[in-house]
Amino acid sequence: MPIATLSLHSLGYCCQKSPPFSFKSSFLSKPTKTQFSFAFKTTEKRPFSHIVSMSMEAGIGVMGTKLGMMSFFETDGTVVPVTVVGFREGNIVTQVKTSATDGYDAVQVGYRRVRDKKLTKPELGHLGKAGVIPMRHLQEFRLQSVGEFETGQKLAVEEIFKEGDLVDVSGTTIGKGFQGGIKRHNFKRGQMSHGSKSHRALGSIGAGTTPGRVYKGKKMPGRMGGSKRKIRKLKIVKIDNELRVVMIKGALPGKPGNLLRITPAKIVGKNIPKS
Repeated sequence: MPIATLSLHSLGYCCQKSPPFSFKSSFLSKPTKTQFSFAFKTTEKRPFSHIVSMSMEAGIGVMGTKLGMMSFFETDGTVVPVTVVGFREGNIVTQVKTSATDGYDAVQVGYRRVRDKKLTKPELGHLGKAGVIPMRHLQEFRLQSVGEFETGQKLAVEEIFKEGDLVDVSGTTIGKGFQGGIKRHNFKRGQMSHGSKSHRALGSIGAGTTPGRVYKGKKMPGRMGGSKRKIRKLKIVKIDNELRVVMIKGALPGKPGNLLRITPAKIVGKNIPKS
């Protein structure tokens, strides 16, 4: 029989000798849910939901200013390196967001009072609607419930945290400008003898034939620092209400005068659900 005159019936008959494969059952029959279960999952229309990129906080936090580092002597004589964080005027609730109005629950907090001319008219209108003083920094804390917060409420550090608590501190690291591979990525240098032609150079960055390019993410010289970093589970050593400062064990990102965000430490299973 010529190939041009082959029919679907004859093809199906010829393929009956191989039970694992059936032309009729594989391509001519209608797909069932068990055969193409993946097709139903990909084509299923899902309801639209408001997606928020922020992460859930373990509790309301505050903003502060890094003042510097010092040594703290505990009662038993142990010396602990601490970072002193001060608090200027602010940490006032400027807006309460709910799932009904904004799609998620969050509390917006303002910090550090400034003059009116330092802000734009939309910013002044937003703060004036809340009935609070002009503030430079506004940040949100996404929480599981916001029923206990209201606009204009002041957040006191001694009421939120206590000595011995673990906190997560985030801020902007010190910018160091354009640096080489030794300082930026802790590379080793070459020989410093006179015969060496490579002292602090990066060296080879890849083969020319294969792959014939440089991989993305290759550790090379570039801008160092000036990025946001978070240090988790730091202990609050001392809270001084008279000086309005908090001493946190260890080093915090940024230089003195930088803005810091202090929140309760996230501990899965304790203050953050596992799912």
